[in-house]
Amino acid sequence: MSTHLQTLLLLCWTFTQGAYTFTSPHWGEWNDSQLLPTIQKLMKGYNRYLRPNFNEGPVEIGMSLDIASIDAISEINMDYTATIFLRQRWRDSRLVFPGNESVSVDGRLVSLLWIPDTFIPDSKRSFLHDVTVENRLIRIFSNGTVLYALRITATIACNMDLTKYPMDRQVCTLQLESWGYNLQDVVFYWTRGNDSVKGLDTLRLAQYSVESYYTTVSEAVYETGQYPKLVLHFALRRNVLFFILETYVPSILLVVLSWVSFWISQSSVPARTCIGVTTVLTMTTLMMGARTSLPNANCFIKAIDVYLGICFTFIFGALLEYACAHFYTMQNQTIEDLYRELLKELNESSGNGSIPVVTSTQPNQSVEICSTAEEPTEQSANSDTKNNEALKEKTHGRGRTLASLKGASRRAASIFTVENPHNIDRHARTVFPTAFLFVNILYWLYYLFL
Repeated sequence: MSTHLQTLLLLCWTFTQGAYTFTSPHWGEWNDSQLLPTIQKLMKGYNRYLRPNFNEGPVEIGMSLDIASIDAISEINMDYTATIFLRQRWRDSRLVFPGNESVSVDGRLVSLLWIPDTFIPDSKRSFLHDVTVENRLIRIFSNGTVLYALRITATIACNMDLTKYPMDRQVCTLQLESWGYNLQDVVFYWTRGNDSVKGLDTLRLAQYSVESYYTTVSEAVYETGQYPKLVLHFALRRNVLFFILETYVPSILLVVLSWVSFWISQSSVPARTCIGVTTVLTMTTLMMGARTSLPNANCFIKAIDVYLGICFTFIFGALLEYACAHFYTMQNQTIEDLYRELLKELNESSGNGSIPVVTSTQPNQSVEICSTAEEPTEQSANSDTKNNEALKEKTHGRGRTLASLKGASRRAASIFTVENPHNIDRHARTVFPTAFLFVNILYWLYYLFL
């Protein structure tokens, strides 16, 4: 058994040596050729701590972006999370080799080369993807151009103006700057202008749609100097249809429901009170739910807050309308009762046209006005005449007092009294819908077109 194994190993060794002997001139020729360089040749004498063109001028670095996705846009934190492919190109004369070929280097060898110190200044959190390996690409062209690409996910701040929420339009930016190299060392530029950014046209977001985007070249000025800066501006328009179905339509229906009480009799106190209180509480719950996903910042009075406030005002106004109508109905009944009492008292004080009996100074003699008794003596007649005139004046004075009191009460009550309280409901059936329609027209014109 051992003899056969030794024989097999000897044959394999002989075949290998023969193949090596046959191909050794080819491989020796390839190693000596200048057409296909090796990493060792390129790295010979290379100092990765010195930038290209050191003491000869700034390095021009071209940038391009592929937006893979925008995962989340948060109004509470005022930021967005995006996954991007960042590609950087620059020319390093130390890496020139003959021919027209390019060499793709393993991303783990990036530590052997000089690379720009590009960073995202508005980034809150970011990381480089590393499944299954770090998502880096290094490609070296024969003229010394280096392509460095990487895939990163970053959460980037975006200052938002929520005054027109949910009919708002937000403009966010993605900024790229150099951390340590100033304008004397490196210069950033977009490789193809606005076409340097890909992927935004095909993005599909939950609440937004990408309206437009453009790129700019700028400078970042700090205390330590001026640094190159590239900015991508993109505008996001919020899709309002979701909020119309989720918030606006229920609010309108609640307002319309509160108007149902105008067609219910004022004597149905429980029914009208139940409708008013229920709509007020439901509207309050809807307002609280609409604010849960928004920042509690006092500086923002949002469009949806204005509309919910308008709806709440109309609903609460419908409840107050019934309170006023019921109050004037009860007051009208009270005034009518008061008029009847005053009229009864006036009639009682006026009497039936006769004067009460007055006792004379002589016994067993009395005088009644409009009576046909025998003529009294002269002294008794004078006394009875004086008493009769005094009684008439007293009666007429009391009648005038009651009449003036009645007129004054009517004038005072007419100021705060509605002659027919049922007219309040009749007018409310027209005034409330008309006013609500007018306010809606102003609201949508302002927030959609101004």
